[in-house]
Amino acid sequence: MAQTNFTDDENQKTFIELWCSAEFIIGVDSELLFISALNIFLSISAFLGNTLILVALYKETSLYPPSKLLYRNLAITDLCVGIIVEPLYVAYWTSVVNKRWNICHYTSFAMGFWASTLCAVSFLTSTAISVDRLLALLLGLRYRQVVTLRRTCIIAFALCLVTTAFAYTNIFCTLRHNQIHVQNHFAPRQPNQEIPLNITRYRKAVYSALWVQGTLVVCYLPLNIVNTYALTSQRGFSLSVYLAWHFTSTLVFLNSSLNPLLYCWKIREVRQAVKETLRQIFCCSSQ
Repeated sequence: MAQTNFTDDENQKTFIELWCSAEFIIGVDSELLFISALNIFLSISAFLGNTLILVALYKETSLYPPSKLLYRNLAITDLCVGIIVEPLYVAYWTSVVNKRWNICHYTSFAMGFWASTLCAVSFLTSTAISVDRLLALLLGLRYRQVVTLRRTCIIAFALCLVTTAFAYTNIFCTLRHNQIHVQNHFAPRQPNQEIPLNITRYRKAVYSALWVQGTLVVCYLPLNIVNTYALTSQRGFSLSVYLAWHFTSTLVFLNSSLNPLLYCWKIREVRQAVKETLRQIFCCSSQ
């Protein structure tokens, strides 16, 4: 099994030099073909799925604008993965198979830059969605006055994964407290009394956001494990680590194709808008 130690000063190599090395492609033609074909499919599905979601979000008017902005930003990020990162990934594999090392260096650098940037944006946007749901619970009727579209644009990228965990912990603790309080102090509501928060609808919105966040973590975690192993292992950079890195990177790209399905599955307003958009497309094509 080929092995390169990139922590030794004598044989130190950059990641780009490792990715564009002939020693790692010997005897793995079938794996290269499978990864390339899979990424072509994921690129097309991410493009079509997120384009449809963006059109549906543009037509949907019942979603609160700041929440719509966050989902739209996540869809744009996933769309960019489909039209930028994954084509670069396929171009990288093509250059490796054909041993075009100059092209390989350029494509691997561009792929790494765009993938890192878009992944960071996805994490921050997903975190912002969780905080948005927490504010809707804590602020109640003041939510629409405090959380405006302008303020959302300013703070949307100033969050992190730790904040996400904190937000969801508070959400479920508060929901449990509210449920116990309602059960112990139930009183009939007057006909004209306004309900501060529709718990049923809010709970669905929380679980929708949690599904998006959880899917993102599941898709990103294996790559982080492989990266940690590659950087800390004393055994060097082997063929198995090389293949594992590329398979787990493809799993990260899969997230961009899964998100549109999650929106349609978990967000009723988006699902209805997508159905209406598809109906219009098919009606126009049949005429």
